[in-house]
Amino acid sequence: GPLLHGPVSCHLSSRKQPGEPGVLAPVLRSLPTHMALLPRDRLQALMNNHASSKPSTMKLKQTINPILLYFIHFIIFLYTVLTYIPYYFLFESRQEKSNKIKAKPVNSDPESAYRSVNCLDGLASSLHPGCDTLDKVFMYAKNKFKDKRLLGTREILNEEDEVQPNGKIFKKVILGHYNWLSYEDVFIRASNFGNGLQTLGQKPKTNIAIFCETRAEWLIAAQACFMYNFQLVTLYATLGGPAIVHGLNETEVTNIITSKELLQTKLKDIVSLVPRLRHIITVDGKPPAWSEFPKGVIVHTMAAVQALGAKASVEERPHSKPAPLDIAVIMYTSGSTGLPKGVMISHSNLVAGITGMAERIPGLGEDDVYIGYLPLAHVLELSAELVCLSHGCRIGYSSPQTLADQSSKIKKGSKGDTSMLKPTLMAAVPEIMDRIYKNVMNKVNEMSSFQRNLFVLAYNYKMEQISKGRSTPLCDRFVFRKVRSLLGGNTRLLLCGGAPLSATTQRFMNICFCCSVGQGYGLTESSGAGTITEVWDYNTGRVGAPLVCCEIKLKNWEEGGYFNTDKPHPRGEILIGGQNVTMGYYKNEAKTKTDFFEDENGQRWLCTGDIGEFDPDGCLKIIDRKKDLVKLQAGEYVSLGKVEAALKNLSLIDNICAYANSYHSYVIGFVVPNQKELTELARKKGLKGTWEELCNSCEMEEEVLKVLSEAAISASLEKFEIPVKIRLSPEPWTPETGLVTDAFKLKRKELKTHYQADIERIFGLLRELRSNRKILEMHVSDCEANSIPHFKYKLLFLMPSPFLTDRISKILRQQTCVCLFFPPSSS
Repeated sequence: GPLLHGPVSCHLSSRKQPGEPGVLAPVLRSLPTHMALLPRDRLQALMNNHASSKPSTMKLKQTINPILLYFIHFIIFLYTVLTYIPYYFLFESRQEKSNKIKAKPVNSDPESAYRSVNCLDGLASSLHPGCDTLDKVFMYAKNKFKDKRLLGTREILNEEDEVQPNGKIFKKVILGHYNWLSYEDVFIRASNFGNGLQTLGQKPKTNIAIFCETRAEWLIAAQACFMYNFQLVTLYATLGGPAIVHGLNETEVTNIITSKELLQTKLKDIVSLVPRLRHIITVDGKPPAWSEFPKGVIVHTMAAVQALGAKASVEERPHSKPAPLDIAVIMYTSGSTGLPKGVMISHSNLVAGITGMAERIPGLGEDDVYIGYLPLAHVLELSAELVCLSHGCRIGYSSPQTLADQSSKIKKGSKGDTSMLKPTLMAAVPEIMDRIYKNVMNKVNEMSSFQRNLFVLAYNYKMEQISKGRSTPLCDRFVFRKVRSLLGGNTRLLLCGGAPLSATTQRFMNICFCCSVGQGYGLTESSGAGTITEVWDYNTGRVGAPLVCCEIKLKNWEEGGYFNTDKPHPRGEILIGGQNVTMGYYKNEAKTKTDFFEDENGQRWLCTGDIGEFDPDGCLKIIDRKKDLVKLQAGEYVSLGKVEAALKNLSLIDNICAYANSYHSYVIGFVVPNQKELTELARKKGLKGTWEELCNSCEMEEEVLKVLSEAAISASLEKFEIPVKIRLSPEPWTPETGLVTDAFKLKRKELKTHYQADIERIFGLLRELRSNRKILEMHVSDCEANSIPHFKYKLLFLMPSPFLTDRISKILRQQTCVCLFFPPSSS
């Protein structure tokens, strides 16, 4: 086989010796060509990895003496039998609940919509009778939970600069306890703020923008707007200048609510580009005045506006109350496919959405504590907080920089927000869960042999019990308690949305954090509502059954080959219908007509562009996405999201973007490597240099590509789906760079622009290599035509193994004097 362990590798092929076993031939034929040339021991390792990638066998590897392992398994068996007997008679198993039918088609027509079994007779639209607008929902909650705590914020005790080894300065904070506002306090502040805005000239059914980080004042301002029927325009705090200007000018706002920091760092430079702006309200104190502010723009503090409203309320100024069909929010998307679009969400849309979500969380009530840190401008976070507010839960605020004890802004030795708040409920995007998974597994690998084997035994035992629908209280208490404490120790439900969550990460969260992971599916255009898995459903790779507020059907997509008559599972484009489906895009009638329609009964439907399939129990799987599907030059379709999902969980990879187009027959990739893992890989390979030098090293690119190729085969990717070339990025992709959204979804258009020079360079190299292959094929044909046992010339090519066709490989195995060099060097 080839010696693929250095920057330049050589393959010397020889004839098969008489009597040599040929049992691997069928396996070799089933593997991509470049894998068929691997050394046999390495091939066997890859085959083992392929087997272990199945969802039923995601166990960690053990390194324990076999005899001791048998004894430990016997003890575990006895313990399992003894604890299972009372559990069997006293409790309904999680597995029995999980196996129940969760949704059904309304009729036998393949195009029929699926509904939750809890709403087959009609979709739910409100939490409580008569609460059909968001101000009524809050009033109901205020009257029921009047003196209960609602919103909490930590006090900043001290702030200091800390110099890092690389010379950079990080701000570190020491935070105190949470200070709480009751439902009554929040109601009064929101009422006064709304009245103050009205005094400043804000009219009902007109737009007002909020451009602010997630904090208590954000939700207070939102409730004020809901009460006074102001249309709240939400913008992500990480948007760039052009996107902010686009949103503010398109909605013609005169007033904007923001923070002192965002005013100084972002708004200051673009205020002159928003000609209609009159009032800027800062939620956390007044910044210094700037002479360059345009005339007529006045800066207020939130406290001053509330005081103005409290004074005006004495005069009992009337205000307009919203109707269910009035716009509550114009929510600008994160702009993953271009300029952000404003989605018009009515009061009835949001009320229906939170009704569906709340029904899927059993036992939701006053004992629950939710930690809010995701952007409130994202529909997932806003919906989650409205669900909690309507059920008497406490909401404590945090940020990604202060979330845990090890977070970047928390001073060493002081406590992060989860340790102080001890939340029972938490929302997260897959990117955050993937980071937690990688960090914990890296810590496990650094443990002593005894600790690591104990953890692995407990992990695999619990995985087995979970698959049978059972709990493991002793493992939870003695083995996973420390890991669980990273999120406070009391978490009972993690709600995940925004992007697909890998099966490995989901199972890890189930096991190590001892809680359910409610994977959900929804869009801004559906008010965030669509599906959520039930808490006792520990199956992976699914997003659950339709919520009680909506129904889902599958539409044929002929181009992609997905049909709702497919067997064994119907497949097609996901269409969501119900009262949660929004009113369309602001000032974009053409796009609204493309993505939305009404049926003969007047119900609105959303065409999501996502491809799904229904399991027999009525749960939905997301299997593809129209926008991520690329047709290669040879006619094959590649799902870029599928390729990324298969590779993203590698410890070596922090982020990855696959790229392909119809002018070429190959997939390439851009990779943000994990600094610790890449540095260790470089050390093993004898490569040295700075972080930037390692990422720009062609040798390191090839080493990482080998790891990716192995993982791709283990994940059963097709040959044409495996990236044949990658570019390593030394800089991480963050919302601040503009390359990912606030939910860490890839902005493909921006990434393509950012790496355009690399795309042209890589595809240029690949064209040259393809030309080399044609020359090689000519020599092969010459040999075949003239029955020449050996090549006429010794050939020297820079040839990566994916370019070796089956025909060429067959000839090479018959030669004795052919030398191929691969993979290619930089030039």
